[in-house]
Amino acid sequence: MLRIRDIVLFLDEGESSLSEKCALILGVSRGEILSLELHKKSIDARRKSNIHFVYTVDVEVENEDRILKRLNNPRVSSAETFEYRIPRATSEKRPVVVGFGPAGMFAALVLAEAGLKPIVLERGLDAVTRRERVKRFWKTGELDQECNVQFGEGGAGTFSDGKLTTGTKNERIGWVLRQLTEAGAPGNILYSAKPHVGTDILIDVVQNIRKRIEALGGEVRFGNKLVGLDAPAGGLRSALVEERGGKYSLSCSDLVLAIGHSARDTYEMLFTSSVAMEPKPFSMGVRIEHLQSDIDRAQYGAFAGHPALPPSDYKLACHLKNGSAYTFCMCPGGFVVAAASEEGGVVTNGMSYSDRGGKNANSALLVTLTPEDFPYEGPLGGMYWQREIERKAFKEGGSNYRAASQLVGDFLKGRPSKGPKSVAPTYAPGVVFGDIRRVLPAKICDTLAAALPELGRRLSGFDSPDAVLTAPETRSSSPVRIIRGDNRQSNIRGIFPSGEGAGYAGGIVSAAVDGILTAEAVIAKYV
Repeated sequence: MLRIRDIVLFLDEGESSLSEKCALILGVSRGEILSLELHKKSIDARRKSNIHFVYTVDVEVENEDRILKRLNNPRVSSAETFEYRIPRATSEKRPVVVGFGPAGMFAALVLAEAGLKPIVLERGLDAVTRRERVKRFWKTGELDQECNVQFGEGGAGTFSDGKLTTGTKNERIGWVLRQLTEAGAPGNILYSAKPHVGTDILIDVVQNIRKRIEALGGEVRFGNKLVGLDAPAGGLRSALVEERGGKYSLSCSDLVLAIGHSARDTYEMLFTSSVAMEPKPFSMGVRIEHLQSDIDRAQYGAFAGHPALPPSDYKLACHLKNGSAYTFCMCPGGFVVAAASEEGGVVTNGMSYSDRGGKNANSALLVTLTPEDFPYEGPLGGMYWQREIERKAFKEGGSNYRAASQLVGDFLKGRPSKGPKSVAPTYAPGVVFGDIRRVLPAKICDTLAAALPELGRRLSGFDSPDAVLTAPETRSSSPVRIIRGDNRQSNIRGIFPSGEGAGYAGGIVSAAVDGILTAEAVIAKYV
């Protein structure tokens, strides 16, 4: 296969034109192209007068080596491929995986493919039941503390935009994407520069991956929560598990700890069990909402609304004297959602469905915080600060899971808001307009106030007076890192911290890859 880069298609050109363009670049006839496969597709919107698509494609032709020598074209090369191979392992011992988010799910999948028949403990419930519990919470404010946006099959990422972009580079990423497509995700995630799935599709995808694990001899136990460890002499011997009918001891010598960033009671148990951990930098702030049509105009100019263009996204950051602010988890055509997992706390997050068809765009607008900023000491200091802010927000919203909101214009002028203008907030079960400074610490508010005008200069309209800020966004990442060594084990032998909750990933794909690497460390013991 030959890989051809930087092929330009204008908005009104169909992908059927790719064969002809490839033939011209290679100096062959169109009929000599035996196959063509998209490798990457992106949008170049740097010049609003000339927005176009840029493709990288892999093509198969006869006499590829001869064509390469003849062309000497830096845009054309041999297509490098990586085939991920999972070694077979032999052991009667069954590794235990705690958590069935991206890290736990892919750790379990790789362990199952290796023949080790993992047991997965997931404190939440299956995806279908979970979806109903979440919908009930958004409608009525009735929170299930064990099955919600944070806990259950698929982890927190299931109720998100399903973004699969990552800043990490690892050859296993392609394998992750292929497993997702085989489980029902759209095929375009294999080549899109900014792939996403959407919550409506992810619900089915995570179930199909679970069924694959079960077909390979693995087991997923929903409603089962890790509540204790038995580790005499610094080595894991068994796990204490709580289910609805009581507690039981589960013998295990290999435990993948993929608990997610919101399992606060589990963090506390691990701390009292002498598992080494430390506070880590993380971010908190708000969700900001604009009309999607305004974001499209800012990004696409006169091409906004063109049928070939998807709803536009953005990624912004600025470094100021008093701190750094940035956008995260941007959801085109999405919704701000209630994401609490504890009674008496308000948490916001963002999600989109696969069509990204909502009227608003939203993203987290966050301020970077370090352990020096935390008002509480110790490894769990950031976690306790999160909880304090969430409880303050709960009271400010009326103690019924409504969230505090404020218009950007009012926030910048230091006055409370009385209601929305052109942008209607999407957060369910609803918002209470007022002053978000009554919820968020001064460091966060002061940094946001300085950042908004600066970000508005980078993206026209970002600091629009009508944009809506909804608080608080506290769960962007883990405030705790569970320390692990080069062998990926904690100070207690047999415990393998992994994924976002352990402090080693930041998104679906990076968490999945971290889970795979952790599974490989377990497999290495039994090959």
